Amino acid sequence: MIIPWKDLDPETLENLIETYVLREGTDYGVHEKTLQQKVEDVKRQLVSGEVVLVWSELHESVNFMPNNQFRP
Repeated sequence: MIIPWKDLDPETLENLIETYVLREGTDYGVHEKTLQQKVEDVKRQLVSGEVVLVWSELHESVNFMPNNQFRP
């Protein structure tokens, strides 16, 4: 189920994004990004609709995923 991120308290959204970024461990190439840069990247992707915030009933957790990969 997609969670409407705009309805979340800004601090809650920030914490969810930080938790996601810290657990991802993605390789950003030659130039490592700061935590804040990674958080801003996810926010930008949310605003543009590239990614969605979803609730997994199976795993009882929230996650960010590409919009085109989400299947209700």
